[in-house]
Amino acid sequence: MKAKELRDLSADELKEKLAESEKELFNLRIQQAAAQLEKPDRIRLARREIARIRTVLNETKAE
Repeated sequence: MKAKELRDLSADELKEKLAESEKELFNLRIQQAAAQLEKPDRIRLARREIARIRTVLNETKAE
């Protein structure tokens, strides 16, 4: 999801999306540890999405 799309969401929706993304990252790391992860680049994408969401949340707090 792009930052532009994230800015259109409310704070509650962003927090919900953040929780989902963190859970996904956790599951990906478990799969990687068990050598069952098919696409290792998904970890990087999940981390970037979490960073985008946190950035938008911090921007809304500053306003």
